[in-house]
Amino acid sequence: MSKFLRGTFILLIAGFITRVLGFINRIVIARSIGEEGVGLYMMVFPTFILVVTITQLGLPIAISKNVAEAEARGDYKEIKKILIVSLTTTLSLSLIFTPALILLAPFLSKALFTDPRTYYPLVAIAPVVPIIAISSVLRGYFQGRQNMRPSANSQILEQVVRITLIAFLTRAFLPYGVEYAAAAAMISSVFGELASLLYLLTTFKIKKSFKLRKDFFQYIYSGKRTFKELMDIALPTTGSRLIGSVAWFFEPIVVSHSLVLAGITVALATRQYGTLTGYAMPLLMLPSFITFSLSTSLVPAISEANSQNNHKLIEFRLQQALRFCLLSGGLAVIILYILADPLMQIMYGSSNGSSFIRLMAPFFIFSYYQGPLQAVLQALNLARAAMINSLIGAIVKTAVIFLLASQPSFGINGVALGIIVGFVLVTLLHLATVLKKISFSFYVRDYLKAFLVMGVSGWFGFWIYKNMLIDESILVRTLLTISAMTIFYLILLLFLGILKKEEVKRIPLFGGLLSRFIVK
Repeated sequence: MSKFLRGTFILLIAGFITRVLGFINRIVIARSIGEEGVGLYMMVFPTFILVVTITQLGLPIAISKNVAEAEARGDYKEIKKILIVSLTTTLSLSLIFTPALILLAPFLSKALFTDPRTYYPLVAIAPVVPIIAISSVLRGYFQGRQNMRPSANSQILEQVVRITLIAFLTRAFLPYGVEYAAAAAMISSVFGELASLLYLLTTFKIKKSFKLRKDFFQYIYSGKRTFKELMDIALPTTGSRLIGSVAWFFEPIVVSHSLVLAGITVALATRQYGTLTGYAMPLLMLPSFITFSLSTSLVPAISEANSQNNHKLIEFRLQQALRFCLLSGGLAVIILYILADPLMQIMYGSSNGSSFIRLMAPFFIFSYYQGPLQAVLQALNLARAAMINSLIGAIVKTAVIFLLASQPSFGINGVALGIIVGFVLVTLLHLATVLKKISFSFYVRDYLKAFLVMGVSGWFGFWIYKNMLIDESILVRTLLTISAMTIFYLILLLFLGILKKEEVKRIPLFGGLLSRFIVK
């Protein structure tokens, strides 16, 4: 098995475990602090992401790409220089933005978020910035060497620590007010990230092939060329992420003001936004652990192929990634659409937000494609084009949200529609940019077969849930329906030959057995 497939498989397993743990985390938060507390938590979270994005400066992607290219050349001194320059840069920025976030918290909570209670979660999350700054550099280093295990294990550890602390701290602080409980959830995230960093540092110390402290300042002084090479990739990458983070930062501000214009009170607007972003969106984003795994593995794999001018391998890797996105994302879309109500009821004890899932799920296949396409652009030195695409999408999304959410006839549904328009547009722009750079074949027949399989499997799942297993509990009915839909979906894929025999054979553990059932 190639490094790309092995790394992707490791990240897939870790991503799945992390997502499951993440949902347990959200369920604990939702049941502990309610819709209003989740609303406060989600209103603050974009600000945190914005600060982290600025602090990281896009370096994790640049580190992964440059380390992969340096290792292909056998230049281990350059790898050390990349690591030292990156750590120095991110740590310096974190020392600026961490106190800035604390000092600006009163202004942000009162003037922009229109809810003074957001002050406490804002202050609580500030200490995590330098922690993530260091851990992201180490993850980029390991990913560049196509060793995905440390990143995978650190993600799982972070979630375990976070969930354990959230279950205790939110209940302990809730009697003091929902804002303190939301702050406790943020503090739990800080300790989770700290545990992840300690693991990465320990792993690096064990596996490193050089001493980081030796000639540390000499590497900094001689690292101008390395810094410039990193910035050539990092700055456009930061631009893309910064645009997304700034748009997400302004999103709750635009939403709250738009909904007030539509005649909705501040408290109700906070609750509705919490339902959309804290309940519905995490469920819709669940399959993104697959695209994240693919994206993370694609950057070093395609960077290595590009440095060797192996264009056939670039197209082959991209075809693999997009096919996987289509088939896995297609299954996720039909499950979410058909079972929106019971899934929300099981996870949150309420079906609030299921209408958002049914509205948005059919379009989320575009969102699942976006990550791998952006990773390819970054690996091909087209991060600047990706940044422009993200800027266009962010502007259009924010405009649509304001135009629709301020209308009483749309309200919070206008926010959902704006989000849909944003990610669909960016995905299409990324695809158009990729097609300009590399030759790429579309197998239209396979796509038509895949959409047919989605439609038939969706109908089958709907029929099963409505007409079978009537006497079972909602949990049992839902799990059995998901299992039946998944098996039926896979059988159709195998029967129609959409899954290629050579691709299925590469699946660990069960690939050889499944490949026997494929027609071609």
